[in-house]
Amino acid sequence: MHDGQFLADFYKKIPHKPYSTDDLGYTFISPKEIAIKKRYLQHNPPCKVVFLVFDVDCHDAVLAWFDVGLPMPNWTSQNPENGHAHLGYELKFPVTTTSASKQKIIEYLAVIEAGMARKLGADVGYSGLLTKNPCHSYWRTTIWTRQTYELNYLADFIDLKPLLPKEQGSGLGRNCTVFDIVRKWAYKAIRDYRGSTFDNWHAAVLKECLSVNSAFTQSLPYTEIKATAKSIAKYCWQKDSYYYQEFIDRQTRKGSLGGKKSNSSNGGKAKSLKYAKKRDEAVLLHLEGKSIRQIASLIGVSKSSVANWINQKNG
Repeated sequence: MHDGQFLADFYKKIPHKPYSTDDLGYTFISPKEIAIKKRYLQHNPPCKVVFLVFDVDCHDAVLAWFDVGLPMPNWTSQNPENGHAHLGYELKFPVTTTSASKQKIIEYLAVIEAGMARKLGADVGYSGLLTKNPCHSYWRTTIWTRQTYELNYLADFIDLKPLLPKEQGSGLGRNCTVFDIVRKWAYKAIRDYRGSTFDNWHAAVLKECLSVNSAFTQSLPYTEIKATAKSIAKYCWQKDSYYYQEFIDRQTRKGSLGGKKSNSSNGGKAKSLKYAKKRDEAVLLHLEGKSIRQIASLIGVSKSSVANWINQKNG
């Protein structure tokens, strides 16, 4: 079944200048009016997931969703020679893949994508960049539904499990892996760039992102790595500037108070500095995602102290 309106909508949602090709050995970036004539093309815009696409390599791939109890895809594009197919699902609310504030949503989507791929028996090595173009006459394309899917709805059909190592290096797992590894590195590395420029810091984060990305069999596009690096660099630069200035102001106030107290002991000053250091350490651990209980155990203070520090930080 072909649906002209679906294909027209698909054309509107693909990138303005997608990658495309008739031969998977090489790709070109072309205006969409040219790319739409190629057998394979880029279905998702840079740094955004509109469609989840799965590569299923079996002779009856177009019905793989039915056999494992998944919702029907929006479309399937089948190779007429061997029956292998791409199954495409359109999200009701597209997900941006580079926003630090939405990282939990990206991780949730990655888990859903991996769970659906497991059930379908889809190729884990599929990069997700190019799909069998449903608008091209070479493929046997079937439009199954015009329904778009919410993440919670798709999640009901799978087991939500942490990504396996091989899944962390494929699909959306790569986005999560780059973000997670580099952000943890950045929380500490930013200290070495205090007094430097944002451009220098941004360049260092981009280099780290590219290094992590290079370890994948199928690397993420440079546009996504560039956007992820900018997101991490900006977030850490702003947060570190705030907390570092807060630390300096606090030390200045303590120094002023110490000067007014002529009988202040060296031991008291040392204790105050140690306390401030633990508070800064607690804030850093909180940014890294540690719980109040974990932070208290790691730095040897009470949970109430940690909670007070975090509340002051958020206040």
